[in-house]
Amino acid sequence: MNNDGNASQPRTGERTARTGVWFVGARGSVATTAVTGCAAVTAQLHAPTGMVTETQPFDGTDLPALSSLVFGGHDTAHCPLPKRAEQLTEAGVLPHGLAPAVRAELRAADEEIRIGGPLPDDPRGDEELIADFAADLTAFRERHALARVVVVNVSSTEPLPAPDAVRLPASSLYAAAAVRAGCPYVNFTPSTGLRTPALTEAAAAAGLPHAGRDGKTGQTLLRAALAPMFVQRALHVRAWSGTNLLGGGDGAALADPGAAAAKNAGKERVLADTLGHTPQGEVHIDDVPVLGDWKTAWDHVAFEGFLGSRMILQTIWQGCDSALAAPLVLDLARLVARAHEAGLSGPLPELGFYFKDPDAGPSGLTEQFTALLSFADRLRNASPSPS
Repeated sequence: MNNDGNASQPRTGERTARTGVWFVGARGSVATTAVTGCAAVTAQLHAPTGMVTETQPFDGTDLPALSSLVFGGHDTAHCPLPKRAEQLTEAGVLPHGLAPAVRAELRAADEEIRIGGPLPDDPRGDEELIADFAADLTAFRERHALARVVVVNVSSTEPLPAPDAVRLPASSLYAAAAVRAGCPYVNFTPSTGLRTPALTEAAAAAGLPHAGRDGKTGQTLLRAALAPMFVQRALHVRAWSGTNLLGGGDGAALADPGAAAAKNAGKERVLADTLGHTPQGEVHIDDVPVLGDWKTAWDHVAFEGFLGSRMILQTIWQGCDSALAAPLVLDLARLVARAHEAGLSGPLPELGFYFKDPDAGPSGLTEQFTALLSFADRLRNASPSPS
């Protein structure tokens, strides 16, 4: 990493020019875990478990080294990152002793967090907010002499905007600022982000790569792996129902029916795209605050086999959302930064492996992973473009 501490050596083929990672939701659980984890892996305190870009197929792809990443971001919360890391340690998300070991890195990242918006009673209109956010990005890049800055949205899920909405949703304000500042963009949430016609066109005109949306970390990851099995074995899925129990910020945000609907759209898309039809059943999301950052997801699959025999598959997934998401976020920041360096632009469907609702491409996990490995080959063979 870029701050104090003993940095590990870059992997084969990694570039050493410094790259900025700007989190929208920079004081949330995912961003805090990502910053802490990057520092821990860089200092060789922990292995890069869960980081696909740290596996052999990505050798020689010239990804930014973990030690070269510089973190900053926007947030409307005020809890400093070192304190947030302590809270995550108490919740069992981070291992004991790690937060103090990387306190310098957490402090350095916290110093680069700026107040986001719109705040309650914020007098600024959309244009002023976009200009202010873009100025923060430009200043961050110049202050640290960064080759580029990748903006990654890891903020709480927002409801889908109303068709007659006059103002842009907050996620789109940040996405517009990224485009204006010339920054590649990743939307790890179900929120709108770049997915408006005007912003998609603006990103294309600016020659910026972007990827999204809604990170695939738990229940949908399992669905993407299991649904092709039924198709390949010619078994008819009659119904697929699910329940999520979660707490923390996600649980509170998804208690809003509009936000929950935005989240569930990606879960349902995986099944419809893979099975060729939408089975009966819904996904329910229950806010259980006492669970904190931990999540339990239960699925009930009713399917039909030979001679109409009716059968059931049930699965239970229990995991820590932030620990599942953080390595993926670091993967995406590095991959999109390298894509930008290589002169790629527009949506990157090859990164659909990471998303519930990708820009395009297959929905099956095996096909998505194959596409990701092909993308690694593409990066390996691409010449860096001038910064």
